Amino acid sequence: MRYIVTYFAAGLLALSPLAASSQKNIDPKEIKDKMEWFADAKLGIFIHTGIYAVNGVDESWSFHNKLISYADYMKQTKGFTLKNYDPAQWADLIQESGARYAVITTKHHDGVAMYDTKMNNLSSVKATAAKKDMVKPFFEELRKRNIKCGAYYSLLDWSDNNYPGFLKDSSRYTVAQDYDRWNRFRAFLHGQIKEISTQFNPDLWWFDGDWEHSAEEWESQRIRQLILSKNPRAIINGRLQGYGDYETPEQNFPVSRPAYKWWELCMTTNDNWGFHNDSNWKTPYEVISIFVDAVANGGNLLLDMGPRADGTIPEEQVQVLKKLGAWNKKHGEAIFATLGGLPQGHFYGPSTLTKDSSTIFLFLHGKMSGPIMIKGLKNKIQDISVVGNGTKLTPKVVGKISWSPVPGLVYIDVPAAVADKYITVLKVKLDGPVSLYKGQGGLN
Repeated sequence: MRYIVTYFAAGLLALSPLAASSQKNIDPKEIKDKMEWFADAKLGIFIHTGIYAVNGVDESWSFHNKLISYADYMKQTKGFTLKNYDPAQWADLIQESGARYAVITTKHHDGVAMYDTKMNNLSSVKATAAKKDMVKPFFEELRKRNIKCGAYYSLLDWSDNNYPGFLKDSSRYTVAQDYDRWNRFRAFLHGQIKEISTQFNPDLWWFDGDWEHSAEEWESQRIRQLILSKNPRAIINGRLQGYGDYETPEQNFPVSRPAYKWWELCMTTNDNWGFHNDSNWKTPYEVISIFVDAVANGGNLLLDMGPRADGTIPEEQVQVLKKLGAWNKKHGEAIFATLGGLPQGHFYGPSTLTKDSSTIFLFLHGKMSGPIMIKGLKNKIQDISVVGNGTKLTPKVVGKISWSPVPGLVYIDVPAAVADKYITVLKVKLDGPVSLYKGQGGLN
């Protein structure tokens, strides 16, 4: 996705989308109008649930990478019971975390649908011990809580005999060799998308696996049209070979602000997506700091949880989501419905802005106290307070010369007593939209 760089009157960078290689033949206004809730939401919860939780192995990739045979992988259907699955409990936890949307796997690369598909018999309803549709009751509970519903769906399907195979390394066939067989797979693929659209009407579609074929082979434009004909307001992620609405960097956090208008970092709470024999849990501080950095850089965080085969959620994930939620409850005004903050160099840490850019929120990592500094702020500060605490702080301007237009340095002394356990937030109210000095010093 390419962007034109423009400037607000306040001096901040803005990004304007172009209909380029990652958004083919898509009206930018159509996207902008429906993306408002996503831009305001900031936090989503990703749920990787499937038969791979039985043995705690990698979802789908474990048999692809020959860590387990395909036959042994599929035997996990017998242990996938969901006997303790409580969608209301899941939805309560997601709501407590502060998340505004959730995305659940309707089908991963292994081809096992987590809903009652009529396109084949490989589903949680027909092929597993659970005999349950996971998606329908979960979406019902989310919508009771006004949480947006997202459907993860793998375009490829390594269990379908009409699919060419694994990463184009297949003894089955190539698309060029047998286009009729490929068409039979596409009929299945499009059929499942129609089912999910009709049965669940997702607010968001999270596609995966598009790398194996081109937009023309997938018929990506047709898939987009199938979705939008049912729900014109549906949002589609960027893994549809150029026919999505936003980008989805995975696990790796960008060092500088991405050039995407809308983006979402998807990240695990340990090192794996689904339930796994993995105890390398991220701490609440690590999760909160990653979340803050994503929001400060104009993006969202889609944080993953991997339920066990019985439907319960590991306690470590529960605690991370609860502590994230407690921090969000205290500091929500600095996170939700905000804009990415100050350009690098003006403040040494994450920041966000209110939509009118007249208030800056400064995020101080850890139990930071003592003086902090803002550089190049032309505005007068009307008020500074500690978010969630209310303590008033007084700024000190250093180095301002009366006859020079160059602003001084703003120092704010933060007492240790107001520090948050994880990240402290300051609310800096200005006399108008933020205006920043961009010069080189001296008289300019």
